[in-house]
Amino acid sequence: QVQLVESGGGLVQAGDSLRLSCAVSGLAFSSYVMGWFRQAPGKEREFVAAVNMRGSLMHYADPVKGRFTISRDDAKITVYLQMNNLKPEDTAVYYCAASRFGRIVLNQDSYHYWGQGTQVTVSS
Repeated sequence: QVQLVESGGGLVQAGDSLRLSCAVSGLAFSSYVMGWFRQAPGKEREFVAAVNMRGSLMHYADPVKGRFTISRDDAKITVYLQMNNLKPEDTAVYYCAASRFGRIVLNQDSYHYWGQGTQVTVSS
C-alpha cells in the first residue's frame, strides 16, 4: 500500500520559515519524481515545486522561487519543502505527490500518488 504522509505545517507569522516533510512508503521512491502542490481556500490546487529522481534538478513555481527549496533524501524515503520568508499568500493546504514520469512534470494529472495534505497558515 502506497502512503505519502505530510507533516510540518502550522501557523506562523509573515517572514517566518517552515519545513514540510513527506514520508513515503510502499513504492520505489528513487524511481519517482516528487512534487509539492498547494490549494488555498476557494482556489484550485497549484504546482509549487518538484525534484527529479536523482535529486539533481528542481523546478519551482514563480511565486516561490528564491524562497522555497525542495529536496529529497532517498535513505529516509522522504521529500522536504523548506519554506523561507513566508507570506500570507502562501496560506494553503500543501500536498506531496509522486509521479512515475521519468522527468519533472508540473501538471497534477501526471502525479500518481498523493498525500492527505498539511495546513500552512501565514498571518500578517
